[in-house]
Amino acid sequence: ALQDPVFYFHSITANIICSIVFGKRFDYRDPQFLRLLELLFKSFVLISSLSSQLFELYSSFLKHFPGSHRQIYKNLQEVNGFIDRSVEKHRETLDPSAPRDFIDCYLLRMEKDKSDPRSQFDHRNLIMSSLSLFFAGTETTSTTLRYGFLLMLKYPHIAERVHKEIDQVIGSDRPPALDDRAQMPYTDAVIHEIQRFADLIPIGVPHMVIKDTHFRGYILPKGTEVYPILSSALHDSRYFEKPDDFNPAHFLDASGAVKKNDAFMPFSIGKRICLGEGIARTELFLFFTTILQNFSVASPVAPEDIDLTPQESGVGNVPPKYQIQFLPRQRG
Repeated sequence: ALQDPVFYFHSITANIICSIVFGKRFDYRDPQFLRLLELLFKSFVLISSLSSQLFELYSSFLKHFPGSHRQIYKNLQEVNGFIDRSVEKHRETLDPSAPRDFIDCYLLRMEKDKSDPRSQFDHRNLIMSSLSLFFAGTETTSTTLRYGFLLMLKYPHIAERVHKEIDQVIGSDRPPALDDRAQMPYTDAVIHEIQRFADLIPIGVPHMVIKDTHFRGYILPKGTEVYPILSSALHDSRYFEKPDDFNPAHFLDASGAVKKNDAFMPFSIGKRICLGEGIARTELFLFFTTILQNFSVASPVAPEDIDLTPQESGVGNVPPKYQIQFLPRQRG
């Protein structure tokens, strides 16, 4: 049957974060879990809108007026409340000799540092760190998967090559493993190109200068926000032959091996690179290959008529809504 893939990709990625933060996985019909997914998804769509981009630029003025920023704040406060209640339950059942998850480990560090006035391990930072893990770990990976399968519908010949490589390297008798990635250069290149083409966070995540800094003839005063503008690198024609086209060859050398590209930076750059890069790359490979090992994908829309234009394009790029059919693969 045709279906909107948002819920499925959202659920599998969110439950991984739930297992890390809360030490438990939720049933996909759990009302609390469904509400959490709804709040995260709606917030990401709102944050990605043009109005939110304008608010980011003129927040000192626009904060006095109604707009999407107020709904985003309301949504995230509700998520914070959910996390806060979980923290209190963890306090009541905490066993210092057997921490169960991120919250337990953080509470133990708070207790260890309670006499240190310089410590930043406090209750507020626990809530905000958990929220950051949720938001960054759920929305980015699930949205990348949605883009990825939309691109497989648009370019079925690429999906077919991925199927072929999966069959050759993994077969059908076992699930994919992370070690398989080294033997699957084409699939790895496809996933890299999905991330590059999706350009999920075009302006990157802002960081703040911690002291007055001289940079290329400019002075950046302490406290200045700096945006890396990742889109300018991911679409640089000096590094990608056809930056506006989806082309896995951008990441393959003449022999068909994966090649490094210095302009590939979907996780940002520098010391403050995305903390979740490792888990995100693992999830993308395992989810993508497991699904395509077991299913072919189909669309009611002809490949040439599939529109890749983002639904929202601002702070984030949100793929257009689409319907997909997962068809069990027939093996001879």
